[in-house]
Amino acid sequence: MRFKYRDTVPYQWFFILNFRGCNLLNLTILMGSLTACTDFVEVDLPKNQLSAASIFEDALVTETAINGVYYQMRTNGLISGDGLSVSMGLYTDELDYYKLGREEPLENYQNHTVRSNDLIVANLWNSAYTQVYTVNAILDGVENSVNLTSEEKDQFKGEALFVRSYLHLLLAELFGDIPYIKGIDYEVNKAVTRIPRVLAYDDIIADLILAVDLLPDEDISEERIRPYASVAEAVLARAYLYTQQWTLAEAMADRVITKFGALEPDLSKVFLKEASGTIWQFKPNADGDNTNEGTNFIFTIGPPSNIAMSDLLFGAFESGDLRQSSWVKEVSNTANTETWCHAFKYKEQSNTGSSVEYSIQLRLAEQYLIRAESRAHLGDISGAQADINAVRNRAGLDNTAAVTLNELLDAILQERRVELFTEQGHRWFDLKRMGKATEVLGAIKPNWKDIHMLLPVPDKELTLNPNLLPQNNGY
Repeated sequence: MRFKYRDTVPYQWFFILNFRGCNLLNLTILMGSLTACTDFVEVDLPKNQLSAASIFEDALVTETAINGVYYQMRTNGLISGDGLSVSMGLYTDELDYYKLGREEPLENYQNHTVRSNDLIVANLWNSAYTQVYTVNAILDGVENSVNLTSEEKDQFKGEALFVRSYLHLLLAELFGDIPYIKGIDYEVNKAVTRIPRVLAYDDIIADLILAVDLLPDEDISEERIRPYASVAEAVLARAYLYTQQWTLAEAMADRVITKFGALEPDLSKVFLKEASGTIWQFKPNADGDNTNEGTNFIFTIGPPSNIAMSDLLFGAFESGDLRQSSWVKEVSNTANTETWCHAFKYKEQSNTGSSVEYSIQLRLAEQYLIRAESRAHLGDISGAQADINAVRNRAGLDNTAAVTLNELLDAILQERRVELFTEQGHRWFDLKRMGKATEVLGAIKPNWKDIHMLLPVPDKELTLNPNLLPQNNGY
């Protein structure tokens, strides 16, 4: 029997690693307020300094370590509430920025003036590799543990492998050729080189396949906040899609869909914490808190002080699309003379006493669209149409009229646009991989250049490790 998830310290403790490394995993554990923690289990951490050997001889403390990774991920970096959802939303045609001229870092994403010394680029890179280092340390410690059961080892290793592969997948899509970090040896890591994106995907897929085998079928957290087999399978389906392995992508998405079934029929419930279509989500830091996405996207009076939905995205919805009325909100100025819109998938900005929304990372609708695209490429026209229609009909729209491969791919890109907007950079990844970035963004972004298909590797990283050269073209 799988050990049951304990809701202990993941939302109040986090780990600061000595990233430049030594042989022991030195973790400084900082304790915040414990009053909001539910079912808190006290852990005696001697002197707040634990070597790898002592950490990984106890399942509860190891669980605290892996939950510390999820804390890092949801609060900073690629898939945090203000990560790719905001920066890549501005980089594409989803969001508009309203602090123009104030030398704010996000302005560079709106204007396509990102440079190699960009602070956001540096944070995306550094936070991801810090999180990768953490899970590699967990993998190393768990593998060498003598007290953890084989069942416990499988769970922790599966989670760590999943996180490592998912972060590298996002890095590869943003930066192209990247280092794939598998260990914690400082001397090795300080001199790593970038490997071709195609080889990185070999490692990504290998890690995901192993994670699927190690992770349990059931959700041990009972809230879908810890990875289980379907979580790794969902990202594996995406990895196969991104590498144009259509048969494998179709089969993996089909496996996830078969487990979960039909889409959540009520659009107003899709982003609630108990939504049936949620595959994996992040729990807020404290009971009663909701999502960073709600905080970032919602504004109550115009003009917006930070970001808002672009007119282009608002106009992309077909007449009668219920996603527009349910997931978009219009806001006027005090004189009611102008109107702006914001993403309204998450509807709470603050503490509501009891959390009603968690930050959703993976959900079932994406799997339907992955299967649709794979089926289209495989010549299964009726199958692709059925998957597109499942998403469209849930939104109150008629069946697709697409018949040919090109029509189906255009229809899928459109559905992904209005279904997955402001979610973890999907729009950018879709435009790029489907060859539409220059066509779409070149028409609306005066500074657009083909070199913008990739972000620059941070200057500081190239200085610290010249083996990462050459810099991406054009930076």
